[in-house]
Amino acid sequence: QVQLVESGGGSVQAGGSLRLSCKVSGHTFSINDVMSWFRQAPGKEREFVATIRWYGSSGFYTDSVKGRFTISKDNAKNTVYLQMNSLKPEDTAVYYCAQGTSCSGDGCSDAKKYNLWGQGTQVTVSS
Repeated sequence: QVQLVESGGGSVQAGGSLRLSCKVSGHTFSINDVMSWFRQAPGKEREFVATIRWYGSSGFYTDSVKGRFTISKDNAKNTVYLQMNSLKPEDTAVYYCAQGTSCSGDGCSDAKKYNLWGQGTQVTVSS
Protein backbone atom coordinates (compact mmCIF):
# COMPACT_ATOMS: atom_id res chain seq x y z
CA GLN A 1 0.00 0.00 0.00
CA VAL A 2 1.20 3.50 -0.82
CA GLN A 3 2.28 5.58 2.16
CA LEU A 4 3.17 9.28 2.34
CA VAL A 5 4.64 10.34 5.67
CA GLU A 6 5.41 13.97 6.50
CA SER A 7 7.88 15.08 9.15
CA GLY A 8 9.78 18.17 10.22
CA GLY A 9 6.99 20.35 11.57
CA GLY A 10 7.23 22.24 14.83
CA SER A 11 6.97 25.62 16.52
CA VAL A 12 9.17 28.55 15.53
CA GLN A 13 9.33 32.31 15.98
CA ALA A 14 8.41 34.62 13.12
CA GLY A 15 11.36 34.92 10.75
CA GLY A 16 12.57 31.41 11.48
CA SER A 17 12.93 28.39 9.21
CA LEU A 18 11.74 24.81 8.99
CA ARG A 19 12.28 22.02 6.47
CA LEU A 20 9.47 19.54 5.93
CA SER A 21 10.02 16.08 4.48
CA CYS A 22 7.61 13.68 2.78
CA LYS A 23 8.76 10.08 2.40
CA VAL A 24 6.92 7.99 -0.21
CA SER A 25 6.80 4.20 0.00
CA GLY A 26 4.96 1.51 -1.93
CA HIS A 27 4.80 3.58 -5.13
CA THR A 28 6.70 3.38 -8.40
CA PHE A 29 6.88 6.83 -9.96
CA SER A 30 5.92 7.35 -13.60
CA ILE A 31 6.89 10.10 -16.03
CA ASN A 32 3.66 12.05 -15.35
CA ASP A 33 3.77 12.01 -11.54
CA VAL A 34 3.92 15.17 -9.45
CA MET A 35 4.40 15.80 -5.75
CA SER A 36 2.75 18.77 -4.08
CA TRP A 37 2.41 20.49 -0.72
CA PHE A 38 -0.87 21.83 0.67
CA ARG A 39 -1.74 23.42 4.00
CA GLN A 40 -4.87 23.91 6.07
CA ALA A 41 -5.35 26.41 8.88
CA PRO A 42 -8.21 26.10 11.41
CA GLY A 43 -11.52 27.13 9.87
CA LYS A 44 -10.04 27.54 6.39
CA GLU A 45 -10.03 25.59 3.14
CA ARG A 46 -7.08 23.42 2.20
CA GLU A 47 -4.68 25.64 0.27
CA PHE A 48 -2.17 24.79 -2.44
CA VAL A 49 1.44 25.68 -1.58
CA ALA A 50 3.87 24.18 -4.11
CA THR A 51 4.32 21.43 -6.69
CA ILE A 52 7.12 19.74 -8.60
CA ARG A 53 7.26 17.07 -11.29
CA TRP A 54 8.96 13.93 -10.01
CA TYR A 55 11.20 13.82 -13.08
CA GLY A 56 11.31 17.60 -13.49
CA SER A 57 13.57 20.19 -11.94
CA SER A 58 11.70 23.38 -11.02
CA GLY A 59 8.89 24.10 -8.60
CA PHE A 60 5.72 26.17 -8.87
CA TYR A 61 4.43 28.17 -5.89
CA THR A 62 1.40 30.04 -4.67
CA ASP A 63 2.06 33.79 -4.52
CA SER A 64 1.97 34.04 -0.72
CA VAL A 65 5.05 31.81 -0.31
CA LYS A 66 7.00 32.70 -3.45
CA GLY A 67 10.55 33.72 -2.61
CA ARG A 68 10.34 32.23 0.89
CA PHE A 69 9.58 28.53 0.31
CA THR A 70 11.42 26.05 -1.91
CA ILE A 71 10.17 22.63 -2.99
CA SER A 72 12.78 20.03 -3.88
CA LYS A 73 13.19 16.27 -4.08
CA ASP A 74 15.64 13.42 -3.76
CA ASN A 75 14.53 10.77 -6.23
CA ALA A 76 16.93 8.16 -4.85
CA LYS A 77 15.34 8.55 -1.40
CA ASN A 78 11.74 8.83 -2.66
CA THR A 79 11.45 12.03 -0.66
CA VAL A 80 10.12 15.52 -1.37
CA TYR A 81 11.04 18.53 0.77
CA LEU A 82 9.64 21.94 1.55
CA GLN A 83 12.20 24.43 2.82
CA MET A 84 10.37 27.27 4.57
CA ASN A 85 12.27 30.47 5.36
CA SER A 86 11.17 33.85 6.75
CA LEU A 87 8.15 32.22 8.33
CA LYS A 88 5.15 34.36 9.24
CA PRO A 89 2.29 33.72 11.68
CA GLU A 90 0.01 33.41 8.64
CA ASP A 91 1.95 30.27 7.66
CA THR A 92 0.60 28.44 10.72
CA ALA A 93 -1.26 25.36 9.47
CA VAL A 94 -1.16 21.61 9.11
CA TYR A 95 0.99 20.86 6.07
CA TYR A 96 0.21 17.89 3.83
CA CYS A 97 2.04 16.30 0.93
CA ALA A 98 0.14 14.67 -1.91
CA GLN A 99 0.83 12.70 -5.08
CA GLY A 100 -0.89 13.39 -8.37
CA THR A 101 -0.55 12.77 -12.09
CA SER A 102 -0.79 14.57 -15.41
CA CYS A 103 -0.72 18.18 -14.28
CA SER A 104 1.73 21.06 -14.26
CA GLY A 105 2.00 24.37 -12.42
CA ASP A 106 -1.32 25.95 -11.51
CA GLY A 107 -3.10 22.96 -13.00
CA CYS A 108 -1.96 20.99 -9.93
CA SER A 109 -3.46 23.42 -7.39
CA ASP A 110 -6.88 21.80 -6.88
CA ALA A 111 -6.80 19.52 -3.82
CA LYS A 112 -9.77 17.57 -5.15
CA LYS A 113 -7.58 16.16 -7.92
CA TYR A 114 -5.37 14.26 -5.47
CA ASN A 115 -6.14 10.81 -4.09
CA LEU A 116 -2.95 10.09 -2.13
CA TRP A 117 -2.20 12.19 0.96
CA GLY A 118 0.11 12.15 3.92
CA GLN A 119 -1.10 12.42 7.51
CA GLY A 120 -0.01 16.04 7.91
CA THR A 121 2.52 17.80 10.09
CA GLN A 122 1.79 20.85 12.25
CA VAL A 123 3.66 24.11 11.68
CA THR A 124 3.15 26.87 14.24
CA VAL A 125 4.72 30.31 13.84
CA SER A 126 4.52 32.72 16.77
CA SER A 127 4.92 36.49 16.62
